[in-house]
Amino acid sequence: MHLKVGTRSSKLALAQTEIVISRLTAMGISAEKVMITTQGDATTGVPLHEIGGQGVFVRALDDAILSGEIDCAVHSMKDIPAYRPSGLFTAAVLKRDPPTDYLACTKDLDDVEIIGTSSTRRRAQLLRHDPDLAIRDLRGNVDTRIRKLNAGEYDAIVLAEAGLIRLSIDIPGERLPADKFVPSPNQGTIAIVSRADPSLMEIFSALDDPATRTDVAAERVVMEQLGGGCFTPLGIYCRSGHLIAEVLSIDGSRTQRIEVDVPSIESAREQGRILRNRADDLIAEAYAALKVRT
Repeated sequence: MHLKVGTRSSKLALAQTEIVISRLTAMGISAEKVMITTQGDATTGVPLHEIGGQGVFVRALDDAILSGEIDCAVHSMKDIPAYRPSGLFTAAVLKRDPPTDYLACTKDLDDVEIIGTSSTRRRAQLLRHDPDLAIRDLRGNVDTRIRKLNAGEYDAIVLAEAGLIRLSIDIPGERLPADKFVPSPNQGTIAIVSRADPSLMEIFSALDDPATRTDVAAERVVMEQLGGGCFTPLGIYCRSGHLIAEVLSIDGSRTQRIEVDVPSIESAREQGRILRNRADDLIAEAYAALKVRT
C-alpha cells in the first residue's frame, strides 16, 4: 500500500510528518508527503481567535482526506478541534514529547520585560507570574518568531518545547514548569487523522501510544466541557491520570483551578463540569472581551 500523507508546509509540520513517514517506512509502508495550505498558514497578521481559532490549521486537511486527495494528515494534536467532521478518525496518537512551554530569550531572565506571544493562555499565565511584564502579539512559524526575537522586537518569546526538539533548535532560555504554566490541552502530541477505513486504522494502530492517548483524551473531554475557544485563557494537562486544569482571567489576576487524579474519562469529564461551573464568569468575561476587540 502507498499512502499520501497530508501536511502543512511549515518546517515544524514537515518535521512531524517526516517522523510519521519514517515510522511507516520502517513498517514496510510506502508513503509520500502532500503539502496543503490552510487558512492559518495563509493569514498570519492577526491573532488566531480573530480567524476562527486553532481549527484554521486543520480544516483544509480534513477536506482533503474526505475528498480522497490524501489518505491521512499529520497534526499537532492541540490544533485539532473538539468537534470533528463525520467520517474522520484519530487513527494514532504518538508518544508524547515534552508538553511544556519554553521561554526563549536574548538577555538575562531577570532583565526580561517584553515577551511575545499571541496565546491568551500564555499571556494570562505570564501576567499572573509578573503583572509588570509587557506582553505583545507574536504570530508566525517558529523561524519567524525566533527571527523577531533576535531582531530585538522582544526580550523573550514563548514556544512549545516539543517544537524546538523536533526542529533540533537549541536556544537560550528556560522550561516553564507545567504545574505553574499549565500547557494547552494535547500540547506536545502528534496525531494522525484518517478516514474511518479499517485498512488504514490497522496500519496506524501500530504507531499508537495507549498511555498518551488516554491522557490526551482526558484533556480533551475537560476542554469540551469548558468550551470557551482559543480566546479563553485555559490550560489542561494530564499525566498518568493526574489532571491539572485551570481557567484564568484575561489579565491573569484571577484563576479557577483543579488538580486531581482521574481514574477514567468519565471522571475527567465530571471534573471538567465542576471547573466549568466554577469558572463560568471568567469564560463569560473572555467572550465579552472578544466581542469588544472585534
